[in-house]
Amino acid sequence: MAQRPSVRGVADVVALIDGLGKITGRAQIIWFLVFGGLFLDAYSNAALSAGLGPMTTQMELTSTQVSVLTATAPALAIIFNPLGGWLATRIGRVPPLLIAKVFALAGGLLAAFAGGFTVVWLGRVLVGVAYGIDFAVAMALLAEYTPAKLGGRLNLWQAVWYVATTSNLVLALVFFNLDVGADIWRWSVGSAAVVAVALLLSQALMLKESPAWLAGQGRLDESVANLDRIYGIKAVVGTPDAKTRTAAEAPAIGFRQTGLLFKGEYLPRTILSSVISLGQSMQYFAVGWYLPLISLTIFGESFEKATIGSMVFNAFGIAGGLLSAYFGRRLGLRLSSAAGFAGVFVALVAMGLTFEKVPTAVAFLLPVLFILCHSAGPGANGKSIAALSYTSDVRALGTGVTGMVGSFGSVAGLYLFPQIKDSLGLADTFLTLSIVPLLGLITCLVIKWDPMKAASPDEVAGQDREATAALSVTAR
Repeated sequence: MAQRPSVRGVADVVALIDGLGKITGRAQIIWFLVFGGLFLDAYSNAALSAGLGPMTTQMELTSTQVSVLTATAPALAIIFNPLGGWLATRIGRVPPLLIAKVFALAGGLLAAFAGGFTVVWLGRVLVGVAYGIDFAVAMALLAEYTPAKLGGRLNLWQAVWYVATTSNLVLALVFFNLDVGADIWRWSVGSAAVVAVALLLSQALMLKESPAWLAGQGRLDESVANLDRIYGIKAVVGTPDAKTRTAAEAPAIGFRQTGLLFKGEYLPRTILSSVISLGQSMQYFAVGWYLPLISLTIFGESFEKATIGSMVFNAFGIAGGLLSAYFGRRLGLRLSSAAGFAGVFVALVAMGLTFEKVPTAVAFLLPVLFILCHSAGPGANGKSIAALSYTSDVRALGTGVTGMVGSFGSVAGLYLFPQIKDSLGLADTFLTLSIVPLLGLITCLVIKWDPMKAASPDEVAGQDREATAALSVTAR
């Protein structure tokens, strides 16, 4: 009978998971359930946009009120991305995910039954809280659930985002054909609450705490038990290593440890992931103002035709999101981000130089190029590279900080660039915006870090500690 492997700390847990050739069985179900939270985040955002026109008419909203509603969720994420990361560091990965679903459920119901702008806005506040918490924690947990050789799969969140958006648009068409009238937006945001309930129950029943996080807290018995429950890995508790003993005795990690992300080897990793996250969110939400115009031009002025047009654009986003996992594995997250930024830069410059000067078909193809390059490269990589670049003790803080920076980009895209458009016109706005992917491209070329091309940070840290301990014994 083969001897069972011994677990002494985080490095051993990570090595056992990395030794798996694939994710199967219960681990596969759990993996997709975590992705389900990211689906809900995108679905909740799309639920508002799909019915924004009818809502605006029914409630007689001003342009300022519409802007507030669209920007509330990303603005709240600025606060709750790092807060979610802090919670996941202190109390574990699973509890914050469940808390996020409760907020999403409450936000969807509140908005669906709202009688005026204020109540709808409060619903969007709750959705923003859920979005901020869930995204930071889910990416950290997915990184800890996934063997290193399959790290590129984290990029599939981008395809999930576009699938969720398309799903809500399809549902909006169903409600439209059921002739629900101006209340279509209520059905749209209310359906997000249904998705939240389903995920809350499923995650509460199926999710298991990250074995790596448990080991990092010195809870080796629970860590070994969850390795078995999730992956069927039969291991035994060994003598805790130095870090595990220290972790069990030390105060819990908090916001004070955020400074670690900006020191030593972590500094360039934090800069890289933050710049990719900021750039991709800024360029996406800014150009998002132009895509509806293309849709209306090509597919017609009606709600039904415009919605179908949006679904066509999202289809290219799904394709790019699926390709991002392939490119991330083959090129690495850094180079695939660089290539994506380069493609977006070319698309924006071309859109700026040819706006209203080329046939409609060409005007359609340029935004398609933008979406493909964005979703296949930096759109997915900003969050994935953060989740894979840190050791488990600060991973959730890292994804939280990166998410916070990305949310700044979302707010900037939603607010600043429409103002630039009003001042300069759409063509010059595209040319101005092209600076964003250009800076992203330069950053990706200058900073060489890529987690897909390096050993796991947890395993490297474990090897360093063993080497230090051996030198100490030799010295004595």
